[in-house]
Amino acid sequence: QVQLVESGGGLVQAGGSQRLSCAASGRTGSTYAMGWFRQAPGKEREFVARISRGGITVYYADSVKGRFTISRDNAKNTVYLQMNSLRPEDTGVYYCAADNSNSANRLQESQYYYWGQGTQVTVSS
Repeated sequence: QVQLVESGGGLVQAGGSQRLSCAASGRTGSTYAMGWFRQAPGKEREFVARISRGGITVYYADSVKGRFTISRDNAKNTVYLQMNSLRPEDTGVYYCAADNSNSANRLQESQYYYWGQGTQVTVSS
């Protein structure tokens, strides 16, 4: 099992930056591919970014490409989401999630087994 705890959320102005962290404990290290998802008020949870176990392969939702960067430090059992040029539509609860499989292009919520509790990101206009 693995436990995931997100941090780094808060209020930021449009155009600003924020970095989210996801600390993993339990069965960790490079065992899992990791993803970030978000859920805006009244909307379904959606994929944001994914990183492979070794950090070599990354995927992004079209809406965040060029603005967000996912990375990981396996020595620290931590995954990051650097968010730049934030927009009001980026507002939502951001969740990190762990996937047992390192296969490519796994972007569906149902493919991730472990989830954190989420951290709120609010972008003001």
